[in-house]
Amino acid sequence: MTNKYLSFISDEHLFYCIENLHNSYLKAKANVSKKKFYKNKIDTIKLTFDSKFNDLDEETLIKTEINRQIDKSINNSIGTFHEQILGGIKGYEIGNFSGFDLKATNNTLFADIKNKHNTMNSSSAESLFQKLANYADTYKNAKCYWVQILAKNSFEEKWFGEINGKEYSHSRVYKISGDQFYKLISGKETALFDLYKILPKAISDYLSKQEKENKSNNSALDEVLISSKHSKRTILNEITFENYSYYLGFDKLK
Repeated sequence: MTNKYLSFISDEHLFYCIENLHNSYLKAKANVSKKKFYKNKIDTIKLTFDSKFNDLDEETLIKTEINRQIDKSINNSIGTFHEQILGGIKGYEIGNFSGFDLKATNNTLFADIKNKHNTMNSSSAESLFQKLANYADTYKNAKCYWVQILAKNSFEEKWFGEINGKEYSHSRVYKISGDQFYKLISGKETALFDLYKILPKAISDYLSKQEKENKSNNSALDEVLISSKHSKRTILNEITFENYSYYLGFDKLK
């Protein structure tokens, strides 16, 4: 096993994590058919402003809108990417739906990893604290962490305070920022920064090895382009017609 990119995980494991995330992107794009793209109605008035004010051609505009729609599922996959990266460090393993995202193989650490600090409401936060406290009570030597990969500050601190009107605290339940958690798990001060720095090169190296036929287009855009060509409408007019032809005057779009 080689360590060309990072000292704390192998190149093979890094490419495994990148490949899994790449597959999530491809799956998300492939799942956006024209029918799904239109499901919540496209705001073509906003898209008109976007096109003119942001100087975007119509094809780029629609690609941007499709990417916006798949962004939520990709954000979830980014969280999984971090879990898998950290699970490749010696002495740690991912949960695989066992109730935790990451743990030390000797049960001295359990973690729940969120990509962003603001992804939970109060009920979710209460449930998470109770889960981490339960791990801490079950494993008497374990420290348990709520990990915020993208946090407001760099920190590692005990998690206590009021949640849903109740006071919560535990001597071994913590919250921690992404940089501090990467440092804790890897033993390397700048581990998260090091990952960030090598990603462009590692992703490019991974993609260069992929077969061209594995590349996926946006099926929604392909379908819109075909129907636009057939109707002789512009792309934006075609989307407007297909979404609002029942509105007064919109059935006359050319």
